[in-house]
Amino acid sequence: MKRTKGYRWGRKSKKRAAKQAIMKAWSYSTRDRKARKGEFRALWQMRINAAARANGLTYGTFMSALRKKQMLLDRKSLADIAMHYPDVFKTISDEVRK
Repeated sequence: MKRTKGYRWGRKSKKRAAKQAIMKAWSYSTRDRKARKGEFRALWQMRINAAARANGLTYGTFMSALRKKQMLLDRKSLADIAMHYPDVFKTISDEVRK
């Protein structure tokens, strides 16, 4: 019953309704924790794509060339570099383009 504090109507005071509400909330939280990972990956891809296109490459060619050059940078760090340090991202894209 402590976990249903703040719920509305009978879901906070009736045991059966409270249990069902908590079970549903736990299933949603598990599902959405997993979905959040995909949402962040999509965001990172969009940021990398925008920065790569500003430097004359597409996302696919940039990532492919990055792998071929064996530069082990993940999407999260690349997106952070692209957003906060565009000059560093430009040097990376120039190195990849060679």
